[in-house]
Amino acid sequence: MFTRRLALSVLSAALLSAASLAHAQSSEAVSLPLTPELAQKTSITAEGALRKDLAYGVYQTAYSAFDQSLYVASAERVPSVRGGVIYKLDPVTLDVKGTIYTDESNFGLATNASGDTLYVTNSLAAAVSKVELKEDGKIERVRFSNTSFDDTKMGPRTIRHDPQQGRVYVGAVGAPAVIWVLDDRTLELVDTIENAGKWVTGLLVDSASHRLYAANGDGEVMVINTQTNKIEQRWKPAGVKPALLLNFALDSSRHRLYVTETKEQKTMYVLDARNGTLLQELPVGDALDILYNADRDELYLTHREQGKVSVLDGANYAVKAQYNLPDNPNSLELGPDSQLYVTVKAPFTPQYKASKRESVVRIDLKNIKG
Repeated sequence: MFTRRLALSVLSAALLSAASLAHAQSSEAVSLPLTPELAQKTSITAEGALRKDLAYGVYQTAYSAFDQSLYVASAERVPSVRGGVIYKLDPVTLDVKGTIYTDESNFGLATNASGDTLYVTNSLAAAVSKVELKEDGKIERVRFSNTSFDDTKMGPRTIRHDPQQGRVYVGAVGAPAVIWVLDDRTLELVDTIENAGKWVTGLLVDSASHRLYAANGDGEVMVINTQTNKIEQRWKPAGVKPALLLNFALDSSRHRLYVTETKEQKTMYVLDARNGTLLQELPVGDALDILYNADRDELYLTHREQGKVSVLDGANYAVKAQYNLPDNPNSLELGPDSQLYVTVKAPFTPQYKASKRESVVRIDLKNIKG
């Protein structure tokens, strides 16, 4: 059970590669201050980004237009601490404006179209929570009972909302894995997409095409019809080579689908989003999370092992800028006014707790020349 919980904490919801456990540090656990205001320091990086040391176990972020705030899911990976926190940050200063305390650790994060509701994966509990952000908002939860071949429960990893279908899609880490389809208002489980390969990792909703793209540890990109919840196509951009595909970005105007691979091939694949044709394989090194910004025609990549974030030209993939953000840049989120948010992880202790307070970084993309 202990091993299972560790695997989920890293693979299911940490947006890490399957090999991340090998990077755990051998140093002993350190004494960690728990009083936030004493240790949530703010600094400016060498490249001019704003960095806030926030909490022990930060994972995904989501910007809410409802209250113009940045929400951060935290698993609170600290000895003797149970449950998690969702932090509400000022999107400019990154100061903490509020906290939502939860009885389960929080990992993946998404919002509905209006931004007044958060959808959260509680990976270690095999559950998803719906958090209403209004002052008197409720927290609701659904738990999953699906098991892998070894009878262990599958853990939810990535979560995505499709406002057009009124659905929430949740990828499960299991073998063979599934994708759960939830009603976005009630959290009722309306469908389960089965035979999704080993470990469903990334998900991307293309509402205009009624498609859900899903990646897995078998090196597959699965194309799912969101009107029928059926897998219609399976693409393998790495061919016969082993690949743990992770996260997606979509350039709709050019019909380009981007998918990262950070374990075996350490690359980014560029596919024709219509038919899966491999257009290009970019030698970017280990690539974890990825976003495409249509307003600036730019791609953003986190490189966990390199400790960097890269900004690429969306037309020719030239590197426009890089930001050094040690130790391990993790997830990405775009906010208004050309602001990019990055979570930065710390190495694990031997007990797989956070070795130090982890960070949220704001990059002002307007400062990038060219």
